[in-house]
Amino acid sequence: MEYSCKDFKVGKCEGEKLVDGEIIPLVLQPPQSNKSDLDSLYSSLKKNKEWFDDMITKNSAVLLRGFDVKKAEDFNEIVECFGWENIRYVGPAPRTHIYKRVYTANEGPLSEFIYYHHEMVLIKEFPKKVILFCEIPPPEGGETPFVPSFKVTEKMIQEFPELVEEIEKKGLRYTFSAPSNDNKGSMRGRGWEDAFGTSDPLEAERRAKALGMEMEWQEDGGVKTVLVPRALTRVFEGRKGRRMWFNTVVGMHGKELSSATMADGTELPDYFVKRCEEIIEEESIQFKWEAGDVLFLDNWATLHGRRPSLSPRKVLVATCK
Repeated sequence: MEYSCKDFKVGKCEGEKLVDGEIIPLVLQPPQSNKSDLDSLYSSLKKNKEWFDDMITKNSAVLLRGFDVKKAEDFNEIVECFGWENIRYVGPAPRTHIYKRVYTANEGPLSEFIYYHHEMVLIKEFPKKVILFCEIPPPEGGETPFVPSFKVTEKMIQEFPELVEEIEKKGLRYTFSAPSNDNKGSMRGRGWEDAFGTSDPLEAERRAKALGMEMEWQEDGGVKTVLVPRALTRVFEGRKGRRMWFNTVVGMHGKELSSATMADGTELPDYFVKRCEEIIEEESIQFKWEAGDVLFLDNWATLHGRRPSLSPRKVLVATCK
């Protein structure tokens, strides 16, 4: 499979890595300096959408750089070029709808680190692709690091073969508490009404059940969701049989609003979770955002997060099946 076609030039970015022979992220730029306009980009994407989709799967991440993408409407048009079905975000992150398929990314405080995760990893139906657009790059920090998920599994199996097998067999149990109303002062401050798109508790319970969750109502009007059993790793078609580290153990274990244990209630050893956190960071890839960047992540193959950032930073997101 070729890395390039005549409508794009392969570039480089600081922080890219060669992982099992694959460049991550694959940087695609205009073929000529006078071909950076949006009409040329839209035409190229529509003409090469199958090839482009293959590149996302092959390289796990593709970065469009050097095109005249300036605002949410431009970004939405790029997403629309492929005909991928939209998927509604369900999760704790506070977000705001901007335009058609475009939302803000997590609006929690920029000073905090958003831990690595596969988008909507705990939900029965999760996006295949997460697409991010940098409208305003941060003056310092604010990178969106991502991790080839299979590399985490490889190292965890190498270091903890018996424990990984035990957790794989039993599955995982997560709990998470959500307030009644949105709290944008928290990374996980999305209220249950916004999360489930209803103010009716019975309808929220129905929608939660359809997503594979049970709900326990709290005295303060908030809710605790229980998710069990959930997988430790997943294998997805077309990705070389790789076992993806498809869980959020590190992000939820022992936190104030959440927990992660084995499905039978057995606690996960702290040393196991700590070493996993170290491995994820060791395998991480990040680049400095530039205005107009559009990053396509294979959500089945990459964990992603957000580094602490100085203001202003404006990154928008679309999620697709």
